Amino acid sequence: MVPYAVQGAALTAPAQIQPHPRRWLILGVICLAHLTVLLDNTVLNVAIPSLTKGMGASTADIQWMISAYSLAQSGLLLTVGSAADRYGRKRALMTGLGLFGIGSLIASLAESPGELIAARAGMGVGGAILMTSTLAVIVQVFDAEERVRAIGLWSTVLTFGFAAGPLIGGVLLNRFWWGSIFLVNVPVAVLGLTAVTVYVPESRNPLGDRPDLPGAGLSVIGMLGIVYAIISGPVHGWSSSDVLLPAFVGIAGMTGFALWERRTPHPMLDLRFFRDRRFVGAVAGGVLVAFGMGGSLFLLTQHLQFVLGYGPLKAGLCTVPLALSIALLNILGVGARLLRRLGTAGVVVLGMTLIALGLALVSVLGRHGYGGMVVGLITMGVGIAMASPAMGAAIMGAIPPERAGIGAGVNGTLTEFGNGLGNAVLGAVLNSRFAALLPATIGAGSLPAALAAAHGQEQRTAVAHAFASGVSVSQLVGAAAVLAGGLLAAFLLHRADRADSDRRSPAPAEVAA
Repeated sequence: MVPYAVQGAALTAPAQIQPHPRRWLILGVICLAHLTVLLDNTVLNVAIPSLTKGMGASTADIQWMISAYSLAQSGLLLTVGSAADRYGRKRALMTGLGLFGIGSLIASLAESPGELIAARAGMGVGGAILMTSTLAVIVQVFDAEERVRAIGLWSTVLTFGFAAGPLIGGVLLNRFWWGSIFLVNVPVAVLGLTAVTVYVPESRNPLGDRPDLPGAGLSVIGMLGIVYAIISGPVHGWSSSDVLLPAFVGIAGMTGFALWERRTPHPMLDLRFFRDRRFVGAVAGGVLVAFGMGGSLFLLTQHLQFVLGYGPLKAGLCTVPLALSIALLNILGVGARLLRRLGTAGVVVLGMTLIALGLALVSVLGRHGYGGMVVGLITMGVGIAMASPAMGAAIMGAIPPERAGIGAGVNGTLTEFGNGLGNAVLGAVLNSRFAALLPATIGAGSLPAALAAAHGQEQRTAVAHAFASGVSVSQLVGAAAVLAGGLLAAFLLHRADRADSDRRSPAPAEVAA
């Protein structure tokens, strides 16, 4: 089958890529650069108690520290990907590493929640550039035969980095102050910048589409408005103008974004991708997995430290079963083998059902100790290792090869949005449940503040139970979202498979002939 161009009517054959002689070394450099970004996405979760105590940050402040990074990143992925194609992918990598390193240094020196939130947003800009340019460079230095293996190794490193962040954060916080989780990024960024300068070749497409700046602006405004409304709801009340106004701005921004993308000749997000059921199914599954996993990891580290009373290092070590199960199954290629046997829809629904089951087990069995939680963490890891390769294959199979970078950008944007929204929504559920169960005489907005305001052991016990209940309910909401995503993705992928099968089957008249 000859691949086709999405942005034009003419069919075009893909360019033949000549493998670079140092391609595997380049892959190592790319993975180092991107691993730093992925670790930073999750390492902050384990520092939540330290930030709460050290800065006096509220739960909403903590959510913004996490969400500001993801939202800045998701809003810019497609735009900076297009700019990297036009102005140079190596140059983009160097710019992204520089911004990420500077933002990390500023974050380590922040003295207030507002300063840290602003620094995290700046780091998100650098992270967006790195996320798009790393995959683009891999496509340029590997030929079609080796590219699948290279992207598979890249994905394995990224998955492991996502799960290992809390462990690294725990090790740092056990010995240093909270700013160390950001300061450690600086030498890594310098090392990556040096390696990119020496080993990564420059490549660009001077005829590429120009950046869609209005689309990027509208998408960022829309996502920020919606998530801000969700975070503010439990604090100000869902009918308050402080919530309704940003919600209206967010919905208007996302509506304007969709309308703009339909009419601009150079869209950041080509809406025609969404006509393909396979693409829609895989993206829907990915968004809801990110929603459940991002929000649940945000809750998990609070559960381990605030509810079970573990220190940062011990809390980080407790996530090791999740990281190891993901890494081991990805290295063994279990997901790829199951994909050949069960098909895309079957593997997706099985994997996402296991993720949802794992989240539920963590919620139910982890209320009183870590022993029961281990079963849920391993179950989650097995599900991620099954579902992620299947959804990735579905997305790449639905996109013309010459537009693979844009397809990856679309998936990255929506996944980052799902992660940020998961932090906000599940955090809002936690806040609402916690506030509803607190004793009437305590009006504090965070667990440490509520414990400080409590009078006597009875009230402190009631505060702890209220927080534990809020965490448990929020984790169950995340599990339900992942399960719904699995069913929806499997349904759409199954319909796409059936449609492909019908197109390949000869008509009765052709069989008779």
